[in-house]
Amino acid sequence: MPVITASRLQVALSGEPIIRDVSFQIGRGSFTGILGPNGSGKTTLLRAMAGLIPFSGSLLLENKPVSAWSPRAMATRLAFVRQSHMIPFDFKVEELVLLGRSPHKNLLSSYDQSDFSLVRDALRLVDMSGFSSRSYASLSGGEQQRVFLAQALVQEADILLLDEPTTYLDVHHQYEFLQHVRSLVDNGITVVGAFHDLELAARFCDHLIVFSGGQISADGSPQGVLDAELLARVFRMNAQVHHTSEGSIRIHYETPLT
Repeated sequence: MPVITASRLQVALSGEPIIRDVSFQIGRGSFTGILGPNGSGKTTLLRAMAGLIPFSGSLLLENKPVSAWSPRAMATRLAFVRQSHMIPFDFKVEELVLLGRSPHKNLLSSYDQSDFSLVRDALRLVDMSGFSSRSYASLSGGEQQRVFLAQALVQEADILLLDEPTTYLDVHHQYEFLQHVRSLVDNGITVVGAFHDLELAARFCDHLIVFSGGQISADGSPQGVLDAELLARVFRMNAQVHHTSEGSIRIHYETPLT
């Protein structure tokens, strides 16, 4: 059963068409990777799914139009980790992660021990346990990204949107985080993530949607989607794509196409 369904979805920003008449479904409990060159519409698609920008056509979250969800109700169902974060003033790491619990609180509620326990668990999962009292502004870019990943985890949403989740992360933390995301998917969470790294997306995702010029160029399993023809047509690269006996994909990039 699909948890997100788009039909003839279109998005224009400042009068410029960004997403052009696309239709797709995201299955419940799946890990879908959104791929495409810069400017192809990946981030715009995630923002539309999160109800952050206007669109035309149909976009349903659990069979209910995205526009019909209140911000608070949406935040209990869906967490969105952006590629970059601007915050108005500095927070301690623990305080910033704790804000992920706010959709579950009313104006008179206070945070309790269960909330702080979730924060500690989330910081441990993103390898930031020793940073609770650190200033957010004192952190590196990769550390800041991991703080917002932890904030999304404590939100306890059923759907997780990730915009370039491994930006600023070193190789160790890229794989460590995506292994954790994969375990969430295996336990029923639905994840949609925009990626630049095609091999990383192929390794962890069940399903890929490839965008080019605001339209879908390919849609299917990593093994069915990623091939030399697609890399030449969409990413303008001569490349060899190897499918290993373990089911993973290795890409050997050769020369850019003019």
